Amino acid sequence: MTDRVFLDNKSKLYESDFCLWVEDTVSKLKAQNFDELDLENLIEEIESLSKRDKRELKNRLDVLLNHLLKRCYIPTPENYRSWELTIREQRKQLQRLLEQSPSLQGYLLEVFAEIWQVALADAQKDYPQIKFPDDCPFPEDVEAILSAEFWII
Repeated sequence: MTDRVFLDNKSKLYESDFCLWVEDTVSKLKAQNFDELDLENLIEEIESLSKRDKRELKNRLDVLLNHLLKRCYIPTPENYRSWELTIREQRKQLQRLLEQSPSLQGYLLEVFAEIWQVALADAQKDYPQIKFPDDCPFPEDVEAILSAEFWII
């Protein structure tokens, strides 16, 4: 019973003031006061860091593929610059994410087909008059997807 009360007290700060909980946790880690850590919530937060990065990668890849489709298949030159700026920004952010966590390159390749389908569906919904390719015309190669100007080829 006392163990459960002790665990409840550890998590109260997490529930009432997250920022203070983080500061307290960092302080305890630095002091190596491991017995005082709120391990349940600490584990949950560490797991969420990876999920956050994966979610960001998927979202940025979605926007990138969607704008590559628009730039390559929609003949409206007045929009090209805007789409190219978005393409450049998404690539830059994806490169930063992959530099920080190189293991996400494998995840990018793992989710590429799924995200292609999402981006394609969005483009088709936004531009029903345009015939987009059913199969992805862009290589599932991290280097190419992050650098090639497919509309020039």
